[in-house]
Amino acid sequence: MRELAAQLAGWHTEGVEYALATVVDIRGSAPLPLGASMAVDAAGVVRGSLSGGCVEGAVYDLCLAVLASGVPARQTFGYSDSDAFAVGLTCGGELEVFVQRVTAAERAVLDAAWHAPGSAALARDLATGETVAVTADSALGSAGDPPDTTVALARAMMPQGAGGIRTVGCATSARELFVESFAAPPRMIVFGANVFAGALARVGRLLGYHVTLCEARPVFADRAGYPEADDVVTEWPDRYLRTTEVDARTVLCVLTHDPKFDIPVLVEALRLPVAYVGAMGSRRADAERRVRLREAGVTAAGLARLHSPIGLELGGRTPEETAVAIGAEIVAHRHGGSARSLSATARPIHASVAVARAGDQRIRSRGVSTSSGEPVSSHGTY
Repeated sequence: MRELAAQLAGWHTEGVEYALATVVDIRGSAPLPLGASMAVDAAGVVRGSLSGGCVEGAVYDLCLAVLASGVPARQTFGYSDSDAFAVGLTCGGELEVFVQRVTAAERAVLDAAWHAPGSAALARDLATGETVAVTADSALGSAGDPPDTTVALARAMMPQGAGGIRTVGCATSARELFVESFAAPPRMIVFGANVFAGALARVGRLLGYHVTLCEARPVFADRAGYPEADDVVTEWPDRYLRTTEVDARTVLCVLTHDPKFDIPVLVEALRLPVAYVGAMGSRRADAERRVRLREAGVTAAGLARLHSPIGLELGGRTPEETAVAIGAEIVAHRHGGSARSLSATARPIHASVAVARAGDQRIRSRGVSTSSGEPVSSHGTY
């Protein structure tokens, strides 16, 4: 849902009341992930999407009804072979959608989570629509009973960007919450300032990464020349990598085209527990690079992690086409994709949906008991 923040910024500034529809559960296949949201104002203006078109019409009507009544609604939309007029997903899955009216108080809560500088979460009571925004050191709003249990639950889910329906409270006063957490954006670090780096910065931002461009030569590390990069750093690549923070979601793309830069940084990169390491170059350059890396002490296991030459074989030549090939390889590696055409495979298109579906978890005031494990949503996490 956090991606909807920019689209709704004007509504929040102007104090517009609107209905917010959110996918809180998925069964089977669905076009968009858990937490996908759509907003409708009183004039019928729509922002966002839930399913790419399958159920939007019915949810639109439901939003207008909730906006008029102020009473939250929860409804399931699924495909029916027996009813030609049923509203559902042609892919065969089911969506459970929760709709609530967003007024001034709720806008403040949403903004607190959407615009938090780091990880954050929203916990929403699926009966009343009451919502709490949770960050590492603050909480705004109220949802669930007791509130401290709700906040603790949300904070536990934040680091992995997990989400789903959870039950809080004791058996006689249980409440269902939908918790959606937003991990801080993963990092993409691009080494080497050139036209390919500029194009890759655009693709990286499109994929939701915080993009840092690192270039050792000050004359080429021109911030104005790379507006899509979040940061431009003037430093030797290996030195920067030794001192900057990375994690298991970080992707490292070496585009320096120069052994004196790319060998030292790759030696460092292939020792780190990051998600992806790729390096640009021809087949010949790759073969020579691997020899140098072995001589520098990189193990066979380390070399096996190196995506070089970087990117999928799409046949493109321009910087933009090359950047798309690199981004596509990162996405395929992230989700375990085959990198083949969908028409050439028979595997499920949304293979991770079953993982993203919320489990049945009961939260009690003195602890947490889990019956089916912790699901992980597909929002910004490896």
